[in-house]
Amino acid sequence: MTQTEARHMHPAPAETADARALITARGGRVTRTRVAVLEILQASDHPMSHDELGAELAAADIAHDRVTLYRALDWLVEQGLARRIAGSGSDRAWRFEMVRADGHRHAHFHCDRCGQVICLEGLEPAVAVALPTGFQLDRAELVLHGACPDCGAQRAGPAATPQG
Repeated sequence: MTQTEARHMHPAPAETADARALITARGGRVTRTRVAVLEILQASDHPMSHDELGAELAAADIAHDRVTLYRALDWLVEQGLARRIAGSGSDRAWRFEMVRADGHRHAHFHCDRCGQVICLEGLEPAVAVALPTGFQLDRAELVLHGACPDCGAQRAGPAATPQG
C-alpha cells in the first residue's frame, strides 16, 4: 500500500456541518481563517500539520499568517471542533483533525521516518484503566509508531529481499 492509498483509509464524513454554523454555535467570531481551516479539516482524509494547512490556505488565496493560523487551530481545539495529535520522532509537529459529530474515536499510525500520520479507522482505542480515586479521564490517544509501507520498503532495500 502506498502512502497515498494509506491516507485514504480515513474518509471525510459524508455530511459535514456548515463551518460558519459550527463556529457561531460555539459563540465564536466567524473569521475567514477559522471558516477556511474548519472546511479544510472537514474535507481532509488525514490529520494535517500546521504547514499543510497553511499551504492549503495559500492555494485557496486566503491571506493568513502563522500566528493567526495557530490561534484559529487553538480555538477550534478548545471548542471541541478539532483535536490535536501529537507528533514525535524527527517531526514533532502537531497534526489536527475534525472531531466527528458521532463521537467516533480511532487510533493513528505515525511513520517515524517520513512523518506522515494516517487514521486507523478500524482500530478504536479501548480505555480500560483503573484510575486512582478522585481522578477523571478526559481523553485518551493511541498512536502507533513505525514505518509506512514506502519507508519500510526503502529501508529494507534490495539486499533484504529473501533469496530463493
